[in-house]
Amino acid sequence: MVTVNGEQKDVAGRNLYDYLVEEGYELTRVVVELNLDIIPREELKTITIKDDDVIEVLRFVGGG
Repeated sequence: MVTVNGEQKDVAGRNLYDYLVEEGYELTRVVVELNLDIIPREELKTITIKDDDVIEVLRFVGGG
């Protein structure tokens, strides 16, 4: 199991980029943290999610 934004998910073995796209994240408006490391956008396609990974997806929102 993998923790994604505080929720347990069964996504180990999947590509991180593909997972984010399938979940509907707009990749130009998020920052992805994997096990406390910020992942550069260009590296997302190279990462396979592993058991016990902790992923946080932070979205940028506008407002005033």
